[in-house]
Order: sequence, then structure tokens, then C-alpha cells
Amino acid sequence: MDLSDLIDRNAAFTPDKDAIRFPGQTLTYAELAKRIHSTAFALKTRLGVGRGDRVAILSLNRPDYLVLLYACARLGAMLVPINWRLATPEHLYILEHASVKALFVERAFEGVLEPLASALPECRQVGLDFTPDRGTDLAGLLDGADGDGRNPHIDTTCPLLIVYTSGTTGRPKGAVLRQDALVWNAIQSTHMHDMTSADHVFTSLPMFHVGGLNIQTTPALQAGATVTLHDRFEPTAALKAITEDRPTLTVLVPATMLAVLEHPDAATADFSSLRAVTTGSTIVPQPLVEAFHARGIPVLQVYGSTETAPICIYTRLGGADSIARRGTTGLPGLACEAKVVDAAGTELPPGTAGEIIVRGPTTLYEYWGDEAATSDVLRNGWFHTGDIATRDADGYFYVHDRKKNVIISGGENIYPAEVERVLHEHPAIVEAAVVGRPDPHWQEVPVAFLVARPGLAPSEDEIIAHLRAHLARFKVPREIRFVDDLPKNAMGKVQHFQIKADLAREREAADA
Repeated sequence: MDLSDLIDRNAAFTPDKDAIRFPGQTLTYAELAKRIHSTAFALKTRLGVGRGDRVAILSLNRPDYLVLLYACARLGAMLVPINWRLATPEHLYILEHASVKALFVERAFEGVLEPLASALPECRQVGLDFTPDRGTDLAGLLDGADGDGRNPHIDTTCPLLIVYTSGTTGRPKGAVLRQDALVWNAIQSTHMHDMTSADHVFTSLPMFHVGGLNIQTTPALQAGATVTLHDRFEPTAALKAITEDRPTLTVLVPATMLAVLEHPDAATADFSSLRAVTTGSTIVPQPLVEAFHARGIPVLQVYGSTETAPICIYTRLGGADSIARRGTTGLPGLACEAKVVDAAGTELPPGTAGEIIVRGPTTLYEYWGDEAATSDVLRNGWFHTGDIATRDADGYFYVHDRKKNVIISGGENIYPAEVERVLHEHPAIVEAAVVGRPDPHWQEVPVAFLVARPGLAPSEDEIIAHLRAHLARFKVPREIRFVDDLPKNAMGKVQHFQIKADLAREREAADA
């Protein structure tokens, strides 16, 4: 049995029930199951995709995203969701690193296809909404594809997802998640949300993140519920979906929570269908939580990461005590063990800050092609998150900071080392340090501190142009500062925390 069998089972019980609603398209469970079967058959017979092969998708949210996920599960193949916000060089790195056999791409991102043809000439190109010059369109691929695409000897122990997350080395790492990670993740989501087949989930977060894909979306489909899917988050469309489509559950990160609350029509909008709003991805400002609570909507918090599928620690709908605990991200889930430990791995007493480590069936299998990075985070069966928290006497977790220098901007992770790596490629830059600065809208924005090569004086516009040629726009620093030197420790390592402290003092002086 593989993950796609859960969709088949729901199709057998409720064939005519809406599984996915998307503007201009609705798929019942019977139609979704049939589409998965024909897609798996086409992948196998027409593209030669087999067990262990990688299939990538570069697209906004659309039903094909989920169809491909379950079709890959049927074949024992792996889906590689690609962040469409990245720049073309970043897309190419991931596609080459994963050695993908096929890429499904929307027209909006076809700029990657020509360089891909040179880098990976054997990679098959499939246009989701157009016909590539060197490939086929999805409709043509599926035309006449009618058969059982299942591969033998496939079960839920097979790897299913490679989700790339940037690392401290400045290069993305591919977290490999098995099918059973999604099974157990859904069990935890069901427990967290008290989810049933009667629920209706609204998904607008990008499904290239495990948050958009797995906090509610795949759990809902595996439970036989209905998913309303938007291609991306847009405040007016989201507000309309909540008030007119009447979902019972949705996931919003702090930036999108704020966008909904600040919409001109929010004050009079009817949110009464929502049983809860789930949030996470970063430390959640309490005023946002309280604003939804004031409208009678519980706010659930979830802690996890790409490497944990992501559900790990959470507050629970119906668990009034956990929701009432200000600032907590909750308790370890049904399938998760979690501890707060010191540098030696010794569990710390309540109230003492340390690193969160977790263990359970939802944790990553490995980092693709990176044994050293895998060994670094998986030790004796425990995943070391790199995040700092305390635990109270009742076992509730309170996340304080990121051990790594990650910047969270609008729910997106920005890793300073990655931006610094690109800055160091500029011939006029000797040293670079990137840190986060608090921002009222985006939570944080990156600021770059640069030491120029003697005798050269690059302009801010020149540096920005260089960054935009290699990085997604959301990663480009909002401010460039040229300095004479950067603070370093005795080993020559730049002290990012000192730069952030200086920034904080500067802001305090300006506000005084």
C-alpha cells in the first residue's frame, strides 16, 4: 500500500464529493483518483519514471501539484517542489543537484528551460499550461493515458519528497521525506485540528513549502475532506474565500494574518465558518493572536521545519489550556518526542533555554547527496533543529530564537550565508555580513554590511543589481551599508550577533 491508496479509498467511499476546488476547476474524489492513475501511467510509460526517480514541479499552487505528489507515491518516485520565488540560477542548482528526470513547469517560469536543456539534456520538459519548445504539454502527455501506473513493491517506506531548504553553507539542502512521514504527519494534523471528513480547508500558502503542502492540505485529502486551493496568497481573494467559500480551517503565517486583518473589508467580514486559524513558521506576535481571538477564532500554533514534514509540536483545537497559554507553541504531537538539551545533548530542566531536538516517524530520512549534513543533524535517532526554546513544568514549549542566523521575512527563510556567498562573488566586495532587522510588516528584513576592496567604491544600485541577478527578490537586502570593518572573534569569524546588537541600539536611539 502506498500513499495514493488513501485517495483511492476516499474515492470508493465518497466518489462524488469535492476533493479540490480551484478557480475554474473542481475535482471530485473519483476524478482526483482517476487523474492520479493516468498521471502515474503517463509518467511511467511515456517519461520512463520509475522507483527512486526525481520529478520536479516549478509552479504556483494548482491541482496538478497534488496529482503529481500522489502519482509519484504510486510509482515510488520522488517529487521535488521548487520555490518559484527563487532566481533561475537557484532553480538550476536544485534541478541539477537532484538530477531530475522530468520537470513540470508553468509558462511564467519557462525561462529556466533553455539553460536546463544545456545543464540536464536528458531531463524531460512538460508545460503545465503551455507547450515547451523541447517538450510536451500536460494535456498531450495525458491524452490516452489510461492504465494502472502502479509499480510493484512500493509501500510507504519509499522516499516521496525532496524539499530544498537553504543551509548555513549558502547552498540549498534537499530534505528527503518518506511516504510514511506524510502518513504520520496527517495523523498529527488530524489530532491538532480535530479534523474530520466534514472539514473544508482553505490553502493559499505555497505548496513548495511543507507548511502549505502538509499542515492541512494533504491531511485533509487523506481524511476525505475538501480543499479550496488558491494559486497564491492575495489578501482580497483570501478574504473573499473565507467569507464566501466558508472554509472551516486555514493556515496563515504572521505576514498573511496581518494582511487579512488590515484589509479594508476585514472589520465587517464574516469569519464565523472558521473553527481555527493555524500559524507558525516563525515566532508569532501576540497581538495577531489576540486579534483573531477577539473575533472568536482560536489560533493554533505549530512548530516544525522542512525536516519534520513539518508538524512536530503544536497547540490543539479543543485544548483550551494550551491555547490560553500566552506565547506557547504547544506540546509534542502524537508521533513526536521532543526535548530541550544543552550542547552535550543533556536534557535541561524546565525554564532553561537550550536546543530543541525531536524524534519520530515524520523526521527526514536524509539530506539528498549530503552525508555530512545528514550526520550533523541526525544523531542517535534525534533531529537537532538548531532552534532555541524553554519548556515549562507542564511540558509546554516556548520557542525563543534561532540558533542559526536565519532571517524570517514574510514567512520565508532567508539564510545570511547564502546572500553573503553571492555578495562575496562581486569583485569590489572584500567582506560581507547579512543580518535581520525588525520590520513591522515583514517581521524581519535583511540588511547587508559590506567592506569594499581598497580603491573601489561600488554603488548601492550596483550591489543590488548583482544580487538580483543571482537571488530571489525577497532575499535581496533592503539596505546596503558600507563599513570599514566587521566585528570578528579571535578565530576571524564575523560576529553577526554584535552587528544585530548595534542595529538594535541604533534603532533605540532613533526612537528616543
